[in-house]
Amino acid sequence: MITVALPKGALLKDSVTRFAAAGLDFSAITNPNNRQLMLPSACGKARALLVRNGDVPVYVAYGQAQLGVVGYDVLQEQQRSVAQLLDLGFGGCRMAVAVKENSPYRRAADLPAHCRVASKFTRCASEYFQKLDLPIDLIHLTGSVELGPLTGISEAIVDLVATGRTLKDNGLIAIEDLFFSTARLVAHPLSMRLDNGELQDLVDAIATKNPDNQ
Repeated sequence: MITVALPKGALLKDSVTRFAAAGLDFSAITNPNNRQLMLPSACGKARALLVRNGDVPVYVAYGQAQLGVVGYDVLQEQQRSVAQLLDLGFGGCRMAVAVKENSPYRRAADLPAHCRVASKFTRCASEYFQKLDLPIDLIHLTGSVELGPLTGISEAIVDLVATGRTLKDNGLIAIEDLFFSTARLVAHPLSMRLDNGELQDLVDAIATKNPDNQ
């Protein structure tokens, strides 16, 4: 039986839709009254694990799920040993450096050396500023990183930006993008190597039903 790790939150509905188009109906998992975290598909040939977006690569890397859907931002941050198979094209957002609107900084390179940068994505932030050859003091926050510049704990933040409204409502602006993120289909590498064709057929069906390929 194929096990698929599906992410809670913003990516779930589109993930379920994409698998349904490929022949696996996990729609029961989106029922607001559902409290089960592991559900079989309607046909009974597969099952879905409902996990946090950040936990999808963990379940896939350890082989507890053969396939999973996760944001590219999480893959970049965690660097887990999973195979990236498809860009699914939904859940688009960008990883960006942001500062206060009245800040004098308009490029990441304008930030002073050893300034404080707050982020949930410390690996991504660290690698980005290393490429700029700009030493910074990274502060790891797990939520509401926009408060960093507002409270003075940091001069800048590195965070995901979708519409930009949260930044605007808090008097912040994005000054530089690190990368663009979308949902990705990932797989357990060994499962793909040992596949008898069942996994690949599903992957091919998902790719065929990708709107970008139609």
